[in-house]
Formats: sequence, structure tokens, C-alpha cells
Amino acid sequence: MRGVVAGGHPLTAEAGARVLRDGGNAVDAAVAAALMSFAAESPLTGPGAGGFMLVHTAGGEDHLLDFFVAAPGRGPDAREPAQLTPAKVWWNEDSFQLFHIGASSCGVYGNTKGLAEALARFGTMPLSELVAEPARAAREGVPLSEVQEYLFKILDPLLAAEPEGRAIYNPEGRALRAGEKVRFPELGDLLERLGAEGPDFLYPGDVAAAVSDWVLERGGLITREDLASYEVIEREPAHAHYRGRDVITNPPPSSGGILIAYALDMLERLDRPADVRALVQVMDQANRARTEEFISSLHHEGYLERFLAREAIESAASEVHSRLGSTTHIAVLDADGACASVTCSNGSSSGVIVPGTGVHLNNMLGEEDLNPHGYHRHEPGRRIPSMMAPTVVLREGQPEVALGSAGSNRIRSAILQTIIGVVDDGMTASEAVNRPRVHFEQGVVDAEPGVDEAQLEALERDGWAVSRWVERNLYFGGVQAVARDPETGELSGGGDPRRGGASVLVD
Repeated sequence: MRGVVAGGHPLTAEAGARVLRDGGNAVDAAVAAALMSFAAESPLTGPGAGGFMLVHTAGGEDHLLDFFVAAPGRGPDAREPAQLTPAKVWWNEDSFQLFHIGASSCGVYGNTKGLAEALARFGTMPLSELVAEPARAAREGVPLSEVQEYLFKILDPLLAAEPEGRAIYNPEGRALRAGEKVRFPELGDLLERLGAEGPDFLYPGDVAAAVSDWVLERGGLITREDLASYEVIEREPAHAHYRGRDVITNPPPSSGGILIAYALDMLERLDRPADVRALVQVMDQANRARTEEFISSLHHEGYLERFLAREAIESAASEVHSRLGSTTHIAVLDADGACASVTCSNGSSSGVIVPGTGVHLNNMLGEEDLNPHGYHRHEPGRRIPSMMAPTVVLREGQPEVALGSAGSNRIRSAILQTIIGVVDDGMTASEAVNRPRVHFEQGVVDAEPGVDEAQLEALERDGWAVSRWVERNLYFGGVQAVARDPETGELSGGGDPRRGGASVLVD
């Protein structure tokens, strides 16, 4: 096998698989897939978004590239932000999530710069060869799947908030339906130019100027200095140990990775299987750990080590004993043992599309999950803490599973349960991704159909509130995972059906 690719859309996964067939490595494939996701999953990602890529090279090196959204407001053009515009996303008739959009929700993007740097450092193919298919797809249009129809419907209040968004996502006064095409020709032009010139035009160049001017005129904060000074940052990955494996994931200032590490370390210390009750109790402890001090300390040197200190985790595990997201992800494993796990996000989208540029901006400054203690409190230039957590599980130094998820606060619970499926229960990537999930937040255990009813009833007897969902839903995350069986070497991939994901095995 030449490898396996999992992505949030069949076209995304196939773009990566095509590169593996042509002799590219895991990073080549991940970048190609990410560029295709700009066209195939345009509400969720794109040149106005940010992300992270975790690379495990064939030589055994681990690298985490941070190209996530930075807080704006540098330079003499800095000003007070306009009021954020609230918008509700209804997951079903009874459950909604509040987002905030508009120009003042937009942070400094990093996607194109990060993908270009990853390719230059770890890839083997030129950027110009990877943009042609995504550019064509953006111009000709990508038909909506049934899963995407649901996504576009619930995101319509955000996507159609401005005339530019309505022209793409709501051209007939309603959200697009399955089988209809999403056409974004200006994005096609941007991708073609990206392949020819590299990403500089989006940072100190003419498109950067157009983006800044458009946002500032509408009460946002992105200055030309913000964009010109943006840099990709390499960070030392966070490490956790679980069932004899080394789990590497996204470190501070992002929060999702270290909360996953914290949860895995707690589960490692329990004297019983990681069943539904244990998972809920560990999720509760992780939620409680996310205090205002936690958020403010993420940028401090040495905080990772203090937070994951053995004494703190043992104390939390002891309490567990006693008490008895819009984003897209791509994961790739290649034949040489290298893997790439990349998560990119436009938030839930800001509704701001800058005319003539192909840039649909993120709303990270308006995401409540990322700003739990208030909005516009981040120092200009600093990365906004994220739940995104590209993760790789190594067994004896070799990748066993590479994964990540969409889903806002559900990212960490979705990744945690998928790791347990592969590592504890011996599942393939597809089986682990498809297994029903639970999530605990704001005092309620949400459970998909198929979760062990006896364990849910036991939680209720212990005083937990349980909400039983009648069908599987993208609320519970969108995991894309690839795995290698440590005994047989067989590869598997799981594209999350909750998000219309797909995986491709490459012979």
C-alpha cells in the first residue's frame, strides 16, 4: 500500500490520494487535500482561515507547525471594534449554539502561509502542481452532498449574512440543496495565483491591503501590519502516554491538545476500562480544568509541564474514582511511515467575503468556545487559543493512528473516543470513527443512539443529566483518522459520516 488519506469530503480525500499515487509523500498529500478542501468545504476552511499541521517524518522526527489565527490590532490603524453580530446555529429542534460574526469577529489568517511552508520543508512536490485541481473545482463548482445540505442549512444565517456570501451560498434566496453546485470563481483565481507566486500577496501584498481596508471600514481590527508581520511558528508537540503509546498533539497556546493529553493521562490511572461512565467523568474534570487562569496561562513558558504534572492528574483521577466546532481535518499515512495530521478552521465563518479576492474570513474573535471569558481580550499578534488538536499515536516509534476532528468543544471528546476505539478496543480507523459518541458539557451528557443504555442509566442514577439524541449528528464532531495495525501493518481510514467525510486507500 502506498498510503491512506482521510478528509472531510470525498474530493478532499481523493486529492490527497492522487498525490500519493503520483509518488508524493504524506505532507504533499496533506497539502493537496487541504487546498482541495478550500473548494469542497469552503464554509469551513480556506485562505481566510488558520490551522495546525503535525508531521511525523519517516526518520522519526515530530514537528508541529502553528499557522492558526492571530489576534489583530497592530499598528497605527488599530481601533475599537464594532459590536459583534450574534447568530444562532440550530443543531436540531432543541439544541442550538450561539456564534458571533461580522468584521469585528475576523482574526489574522494563516492557512496559505502554513501550507506553503509545510510543503517547502517536508514535501517533495511544487505548490504549482497541487493547485490546478482545486482551482478548477472552485470555478466549475462542487455539488453538495446530503450531509453538506444539512450543514449549509444550519449555517445559512452566517453564510448569507452579507451580499457576497448570499451570491455564493444563497443565490436563489435559500440555502443550497444536495446536488446543487457551490461555485466560488474568485477562490479559483486565488489558488491559481498561489501556485504561481506563493502566498506573499495575501500578507504584505495587494490582497492583504484589500482585506485590511475592507475589514477596517466595517469596524473590524485586521491591519496591514497584522498581515505583513504574520509568521508560521514551529512548536514542540505536547506528549501524553497511554497504554504503552506515545501520544503527540497540539501544545499551548492551544488548549485542545493538552486537554486531550490530560484526559488520557487520567484514564491511564483508572483501575477500570474507559467505559462511558469513565469518559463522562474525565470530560467533566477536563472541563473544570479550563478555568480563566488556564486560558491566561497558556502563553506562559513551562505551563504545559505544570498542567500535566503527575500530582495534578493523580488528584483529578482520584476525584473521578470517588464520583463513581466549524473546522475540517485531514490525516495521511504514507508507505515510508511518515504521517501528517492537519486541522484547519474558518470558525463557523464570519459572513465576511472580501470582493475580488477569494478570501472568506474566519470568525475566531466571535467564537464563544475560544473566548470563554470575554471577547477582544487577546493581545494583538498573539495566537488565539484553539480546541483544534491534530494528533498522532506512536507505538514503538511508529504511527499507529493519526487523527483530528472538527466540532468546536466536541473536538477533544471526539478525538479521545476515537483513540480509545483504536488503542483499547482494536478497531480499525473506520470502526472507531463510526462508533456512537458521548459529550459532556454545561451539566448535560449528550449521547448518540447506540451508546450503551445501561451505562447511561447508571449515569442518571448517579445524578447526571442525559440527553439522548435520536440520530447521529455533526454536533459530535467530524473525526478523520488513518491507522496502521501494529501486528499486520494493514492500513485503514475513517472519514466521519457526520461531516460527509471519506477515506481512500492507495495501492
